[in-house]
Amino acid sequence: MDAQLKELEEEIGKVPLIVKKWATEDPELKEWVTEMDKHVWKDGKLSRQTKKIIAVCVAAALRDRHAVRAQAAGASHLGVDYDEMEEALRVTFLLAGMPAYTYGRTAIDDLMKK
Repeated sequence: MDAQLKELEEEIGKVPLIVKKWATEDPELKEWVTEMDKHVWKDGKLSRQTKKIIAVCVAAALRDRHAVRAQAAGASHLGVDYDEMEEALRVTFLLAGMPAYTYGRTAIDDLMKK
């Protein structure tokens, strides 16, 4: 695994399979995506924790099982607690409906138990 992928793994806990494939199939795309990833997730006006909460909620609204679980794991890794995540999912519920809330809630119940 190259240095860029190791750094990504340290940051998010897991390197997505597609990014690993790009390392050999399309190194330029891998480079672009990993640099964009670093740029998007760095602390700015919003903390990394807040950005991860947003990511879980967006993934839940889209009902993307893989992304919900990956982002929830990343949020937990950054110190986001269950109650913060559950409260944010209630906002998702209000705007995206019960299926999105249930989708996200199921993931955090599995990954971020109290």
